[in-house]
Amino acid sequence: MTRRPVLVGLVLWALLASAAPVALRAQVRAPEAPTPVLLVPGWSEGASSLEVLRSRLLEAGWRESGVAVVDFRDPVGSNREHAREIALAAAALREASGSPTIDVVAHSMGGLAVRYYLRNRGTSTGDVRRVVFLATPHFGTYSSLVAWGEGAREMLPGSDFLMTLMAGRPVPHGVDALTIRTPLDLHILPLESAQIPGVPDMIVCCPTHTGLLDDSEVFRRIEAFLRG
Repeated sequence: MTRRPVLVGLVLWALLASAAPVALRAQVRAPEAPTPVLLVPGWSEGASSLEVLRSRLLEAGWRESGVAVVDFRDPVGSNREHAREIALAAAALREASGSPTIDVVAHSMGGLAVRYYLRNRGTSTGDVRRVVFLATPHFGTYSSLVAWGEGAREMLPGSDFLMTLMAGRPVPHGVDALTIRTPLDLHILPLESAQIPGVPDMIVCCPTHTGLLDDSEVFRRIEAFLRG
């Protein structure tokens, strides 16, 4: 008479034991993929200038479909036109990654085009979560006197384009921003032009203007900000 309860108990124990690993596996979720990142080059630069930064993001856990690089048709052209290209690239990245929001890392003049895009994105409001500006001449740079193209003219301190950007909020509500600059920057003159009032600012010693793009300390700070 005692065999039946014992047998039932053994069967129940076996079922529970076999179900436990399944339950544990269900509780272990795959880590969330980082927010997709759009990389934007600076004046006269192309996608190749951002290859090291792109590779480091992939090595740090970003998905292949979650990192895109803008390659402007005219690298020295107007920031207004660059902003339209950024809008297309941002939409393509959101579609490819399946994410409704993206982050942006922009170098030099590319940051001005990003700001113009953020001011004029219309129905895409809310698509950008965070922006890192690497040595962007927010108030212009006198080195543009020896540069060329419409972009160079727009970077001249006091230009109509810069006055337009300065007329409103430097960065729209809902977008977190960070500026990173180097004291050895011979392209951003004066150096203070690379910061935005009210936006967190970091000075990293001591890569060059373009050296910011492959500096390990700069990347560490970019990654920390994007993951924060």
